[in-house]
Amino acid sequence: MPSLITAITDNAEAADFLSWPGDFDLDHTDHVEEVHLASGAELEGFAAEGAGGSYFFCGDGGEERPILYADSEGRAGLVAIGLPELLRLLLVAPWWRDCPGFSAAESAAASAVYLADLPDLADRRDRAAAALGLVLPTEAEVLARLREVALGADASAFVLVFTPEGTPYESLFAD
Repeated sequence: MPSLITAITDNAEAADFLSWPGDFDLDHTDHVEEVHLASGAELEGFAAEGAGGSYFFCGDGGEERPILYADSEGRAGLVAIGLPELLRLLLVAPWWRDCPGFSAAESAAASAVYLADLPDLADRRDRAAAALGLVLPTEAEVLARLREVALGADASAFVLVFTPEGTPYESLFAD
């Protein structure tokens, strides 16, 4: 079975949706500053977003590894366990960064803004998901899973550190 990264790069429609509104770019893998995991586990940048944020695989393995997101403002958090989970988040709630409290109200407000600009968002999302072979959860399910991953006990094992100063990033999420 080909990797999901390969599937994205091989399918223009999926890549386009993930690029926008997903704000997920596989062509940029470098973070804006030197960082490492406090645990010493491997950290591999594999994608970025337009405002300077980065996605990292954590630990050893392939696309099933935990995924950490770091923004350009010194905040980071675990967002998914494996690339399929991250892609479901980006497809269902590309506005997830506007939902730090994981609430339905935050998501509804953010989605209204996206839908006003992209009335065909749901159709494009569904075609991208089909091209990647992903079954999509509901918006409530994807945000509940994001909360579970981001605030779960394992999340503390994924503290991102600004290497030159040895200072940890702040949490990306409210708890």
